[in-house]
Amino acid sequence: MTESIFIARRFRGPEESGNGGYTCGLVAGFVDGDAEVTLRRPPPLERPLAVTRQGERVLVHDGPDLVAEAVPAHLEIEVPAPPTLAEAEAAARAYAGLDRHFFPGCFVCGPARAVGDGLRVFPGWVPGRDLVAAPVAADPSLPSTGGFLAREIAWSLLDCPGAWAMEREMEEAGVVLGRMTARMVAPIPVGVAGIAVGWPLGRDGRKLYSGTAFFAVDGRLHGLARQTWIVRA
Repeated sequence: MTESIFIARRFRGPEESGNGGYTCGLVAGFVDGDAEVTLRRPPPLERPLAVTRQGERVLVHDGPDLVAEAVPAHLEIEVPAPPTLAEAEAAARAYAGLDRHFFPGCFVCGPARAVGDGLRVFPGWVPGRDLVAAPVAADPSLPSTGGFLAREIAWSLLDCPGAWAMEREMEEAGVVLGRMTARMVAPIPVGVAGIAVGWPLGRDGRKLYSGTAFFAVDGRLHGLARQTWIVRA
């Protein structure tokens, strides 16, 4: 039986394609443990995408077109200490995306999304630190299993803070996710407040690199990721 994934319009990033972190999380669901997911083209919405396997590689196709691929990975990245909830709340009030956003309808960080529809994660700079942060409250309507957020939602929370950590490197066209490697340390309970953070890791031409993490309010680490962003042409 052919396996497949389906990206509903609710989970878009740009208006006509899936949010990168959400899509990577769906694909990572076919890999045991840590996974590295590479997006080869914008993930299409509202139609089944075929999933096949070549050994440990997972391939996702839209007809003949390769959309994404995933492999097992082992993520090693130094995670900075989390800010307090008050610091994250203050940082979010200075979120640059409120004034300029390339994808205002983004499921994760789009300010045009209603409360309870999008995640509305608004990462802003924490004063005195090379770190963006935002408070998060996971709505009960989000996909979940056994009271914990589905993997694709957890990966979504680890997505956009990495883009906004590279805000100072963004150009007029913005960035899109190219690759994401993530590790979930502990499942994220539905409806529990948390803190999403991102920090810059450098640039190589049109490729930008960042790290992200998601913490409980008490500082417990739930997940971490490393990302490659591509500056749009």
